[in-house]
Amino acid sequence: GIKWMSSLEAKLEDAKDKKPTAEKLERLRREKINRFRNQHRINIQGTDLPDPIATFDQLQKEYKVHPKIIENIQAAGFHVPTPIQMQAIPVMLHGRELLASAPTGSGKTLAFCIPLLTHLKQPRNKGFRALIISPTRELASQTHRELVKLAEGTGFRIHMIQKAAEAAKKFGPKSSKKF
Repeated sequence: GIKWMSSLEAKLEDAKDKKPTAEKLERLRREKINRFRNQHRINIQGTDLPDPIATFDQLQKEYKVHPKIIENIQAAGFHVPTPIQMQAIPVMLHGRELLASAPTGSGKTLAFCIPLLTHLKQPRNKGFRALIISPTRELASQTHRELVKLAEGTGFRIHMIQKAAEAAKKFGPKSSKKF
């Protein structure tokens, strides 16, 4: 049948149809996030994944990352996160497990160190609170160097242990039992 209505009723009917629903808004948000990931060539798998970040400032606003850490990131010359940092940092800040692959020089070290320092919150006098095991001395040195720069002014003490005998001298003979 034919539905008869006045022009006013037709306008009201059109306005009702254009009103965004929660599902439609969520779908549009998801599409925007997927376009962002595609644009930056971020491939991700899993369920209930956090949205990627577009700027380091978002870390302070959304995840309460220490302002000094953000300042150190910018002082080191990093202004925009790399694709691995855009997605890996939020995933780790949500306490999720992560297996990531990215080319050399893509910013993986920073992507893993920012969440580490954020989870530790502040320095405490409780011995070693985080341990990073590296397959090579070169990678261990790089990670140590980046962490020292990143943690500057926050009070965290960053150490690199290469040999157990040296560690015992540096931290005391009971350090292996203590830590």
